[in-house]
Amino acid sequence: MTRFDPRSIGATAALALLLTGCQKPPPAGWSGYVEGDYVLVAAPVAGTLTKLAVQRGQTVAAGAALFSLDDVSARAANDEAQARVTAAQAQADNGRSGQRTPQLAVTQAQLAQAQAAAQRADTELQRQQQLVAQNFISRSRLDDAVTTARQAHDHVAELQAALHSGELPAARPEELKAAQANTEAAKQALAQAAWRAQQARQSAPAAGLVADTFFREGEYVPAGQPVLSLLPPERRKARFYVPEAELGGLRVGQAVSLGCDGCGAPIAARISYLSPQAEYTPPVIYSNAQRAKLVFLVEAVPAAADALRLQPGQPLDVRLNNAASAASAP
Repeated sequence: MTRFDPRSIGATAALALLLTGCQKPPPAGWSGYVEGDYVLVAAPVAGTLTKLAVQRGQTVAAGAALFSLDDVSARAANDEAQARVTAAQAQADNGRSGQRTPQLAVTQAQLAQAQAAAQRADTELQRQQQLVAQNFISRSRLDDAVTTARQAHDHVAELQAALHSGELPAARPEELKAAQANTEAAKQALAQAAWRAQQARQSAPAAGLVADTFFREGEYVPAGQPVLSLLPPERRKARFYVPEAELGGLRVGQAVSLGCDGCGAPIAARISYLSPQAEYTPPVIYSNAQRAKLVFLVEAVPAAADALRLQPGQPLDVRLNNAASAASAP
């Protein structure tokens, strides 16, 4: 018969208590808050705000009109650039073409007259040669006929050269290249003016909430100065701070649950960033237990639909979703 020893029970209980104390309890959660990455919408051109199509707190769709600036100068620049393109194109076309049709017609008529005169001079020369051969006229009369025929043919050659020159381009090849370059420069200036006119009207780059407006209608807006800020749903995220001892159990992509006052059911999110540098607990989440402790910043992003339940600056309680994390582990 085995004798009962009550000291063995105490030893067993002490050993169990010691083992339990060595095991690290799972983290109860961390304190954090909601932060938004705002999209600042600005125009790269300056002007007076003529139309603010949205208000603070309004939800807009992607591509919705947001605001427009005074584009009088932009329209004037566009008209000027268009006129420069027209002038440069006309100059280039004129350089590539020859004389106008009426001018060529005049030269052609003069050429026809000169050819007829040359033919008459040839006929007269032949007649004078026959008369000289028959000793009916002097040799000097034949010389006059030869000179007249030569002059008539020279005049024909002159008019033929003038007609050929009139059909050639008016400008030399170098001048044509310069005219073409001016035309291309004018077209680029027109494209730039059109771009400036287009940039005076801005639309929403993404769907989201109009978080704030910074100008009123009638105020002058410098180039590049934001007129309003947008907060798309996918740009809302949770920021919380984890002690160094608990950081090793976290990784990017790990699932967490976000809890907040009035949010209802916990919101699922996944860790998107783990800070490599330690910092002191921010004052916004100071508590007696966390004061003066070094922690690491962690960010988690919920789904876009769930993100609408979160408001920037809202306090959060973050807990590690062990079930989801185990399922997503490789």
